[in-house]
Amino acid sequence: MEGKRYPRIMAAPETPPAERSYGGRMPRAVIASGAGRYADPWHPYPETSAALADLLRADGWDARVIADPDVALTQLAGAELLVVNAGDPWRNPDAAPAVDPAAEAGLAAALDRGIGVVATHSAVSSLRDYPAWSRTIGGEWKNGSSWHPEIGDASVRAVVPGHDIVPADFTAFDERYTDLAVDAAVHVLAVHDLDGVAHPLVWTHEATPGRMPVRAVVSALGHDARAYDSAELRAVLARAARWSARLDP
Repeated sequence: MEGKRYPRIMAAPETPPAERSYGGRMPRAVIASGAGRYADPWHPYPETSAALADLLRADGWDARVIADPDVALTQLAGAELLVVNAGDPWRNPDAAPAVDPAAEAGLAAALDRGIGVVATHSAVSSLRDYPAWSRTIGGEWKNGSSWHPEIGDASVRAVVPGHDIVPADFTAFDERYTDLAVDAAVHVLAVHDLDGVAHPLVWTHEATPGRMPVRAVVSALGHDARAYDSAELRAVLARAARWSARLDP
């Protein structure tokens, strides 16, 4: 993305979400939370996964947090949405790279039927042992080249006028991931600007790793609980979940 610029666009005002019917039951979301080999010393995954569960439940989801992504991938049958909020297992000195066959099969089956996918913050560096993950979300953190400035008030610029997921600029106290490796096929919705360069922070990607197309949304925001103090970020993630699972109004 080096050198690529996105135009500054004034987005349309946000409107309240429409009432939705889920056919007599709540849609189910599985949140794969960083623990074990997916934990790290920088991210408080129990706090941020709880915040994700809270915002989904407030929007009508049956949201379950599973504190082990390998286990979570085996629990996707019947779920409309997979949210990954976990770290890079290859940076954990106590955990060797390893593929869990049951997890690999669970992820493949869910993607095959077109499960919705939301990847938050460090999920762009997670599930390294499952190549289908990075292909599905359309980008990743590259060790040695991706980085972020010091955490602080992050100005997020919407680049698509009136888009359902990110309709307007907003701010959050967060890290601004920079120089991510982002596929050309993604649809960038929001960026942060640094030294004249726009760096993608929120994007959508539609892939077909199985029989059915998969809708994925990546939000590189959400370092710790302070990020979720932003009502705008919470709303972005709620809309992302609906869009990914095709529950959008």
